[in-house]
Amino acid sequence: MSKPIVAIVGRPNVGKSTLFNALAGEQISIVKDTPGVTRDRIYADITWLNYMFTLIDTGGIEPETNDIILASMRQQAELAIETADVIIFLVDVRQGLVDADFKVADMLRRSHKPILLVVNKVDNFDKFMPDVYEFYNLGLGDPIPVSGASRLGIGDMLDEVISHFNKEDALEEEDDRPRIAIIGKPNVGKSSLVNKLLGENRVIVSDIAGTTRDAVDTEIIRNDKAYIFIDTAGLRRKCKIKEEIERFSIIRTVSAVERADVVILMIDATEGVTEQDAKIAGIAHERGKGMIVAVNKWDLIQKDDKTIYKFTKDIREKLAFMPYAELIFISAETGQRLPKIFETIDAVIENHALRIQTGVLNEILSEAVAMKQPPADKGKRLRLYYITQVSVKPPTFVIFINDKELTHFSYTRYIENRIRETFGFRGTPIRFIYRERKEKDR
Repeated sequence: MSKPIVAIVGRPNVGKSTLFNALAGEQISIVKDTPGVTRDRIYADITWLNYMFTLIDTGGIEPETNDIILASMRQQAELAIETADVIIFLVDVRQGLVDADFKVADMLRRSHKPILLVVNKVDNFDKFMPDVYEFYNLGLGDPIPVSGASRLGIGDMLDEVISHFNKEDALEEEDDRPRIAIIGKPNVGKSSLVNKLLGENRVIVSDIAGTTRDAVDTEIIRNDKAYIFIDTAGLRRKCKIKEEIERFSIIRTVSAVERADVVILMIDATEGVTEQDAKIAGIAHERGKGMIVAVNKWDLIQKDDKTIYKFTKDIREKLAFMPYAELIFISAETGQRLPKIFETIDAVIENHALRIQTGVLNEILSEAVAMKQPPADKGKRLRLYYITQVSVKPPTFVIFINDKELTHFSYTRYIENRIRETFGFRGTPIRFIYRERKEKDR
């Protein structure tokens, strides 16, 4: 089940990023920069009262402007509005109600999405509440006073946000059709791949109900099994456009990846792996999705007996944070190796949902500890008591230990490698959680 998407929109300088950071800093579930991946964080996973949603920070909307950057930011904010399930319309109590607020409100009304009118910079409710009432003139219902900087009123605002989530969405998405998101830069052949798969399998294309995000869902049937392919618009390279424009186009990928079980990152063989490819891959890795890297336009590459080896080495180095990803070389134009895509998808889905018995896991852990001693610090050694798998998609394991301070990522990677040597888990990330258990509690 995908998380709802909430977008913060409004004019420039009303405090959107301040509110975003306040929410991300306090309610964000897990934020860890993926090693080797640099990107602008304009989205965050938020948890509030057992609800999880993705929050998007947008550029300021200037309804009428000739400035290229501001116009582009407006377009990207419109994309966020189209993508979102709920919209937070942020205004500034200190600037008061201005003409541009009415124009933004008109734009939001046309979206027919749930809109929360949030009045920011209300650092003193007694002092500023008379000014808050002015915003009733926008005709968007009761204004909600908050202060992003002082973190006042945020709880009431979040209560209102989650009240608009569609509880039926969970029921609608509970089907067993695998969802595969195809992501990557423009012109790498994402749509060509879907069209070729459709043409070869001669199936009827049906629109999937409820899909309003900026992606196209297509059902493809192969060997009597249905797959849902989510084709996304590409992310553009930074050298071709302004950074302010680029940072918002990531919204498309985030929303598509959220709904997917498996992600296919398409790379142009004529360009090789770029920084933008690594950035896109990091979104899927961070969200624990099954991962396939498809090197497209392979038919355009002059080859010798070392070509695949060189390409593979380069991809593994630049995507070193996800060594588990399955790698295939294809041509969407000629159909080269396309049947292998379905075989790979099926294998990744199976690994993504693989569950290992606790007894077997502890045998592997005991052998691993016997072969390589856990790290120690100041005479105290890490002790690993017990391991058990607690969830799938992605496979997640809890290891009970004596002291979290003694853990080290290199030893975690060692344990992961031992588990992968036995069970493979190809195409899927593995997560580890450490829990302390004192010696007397064993």
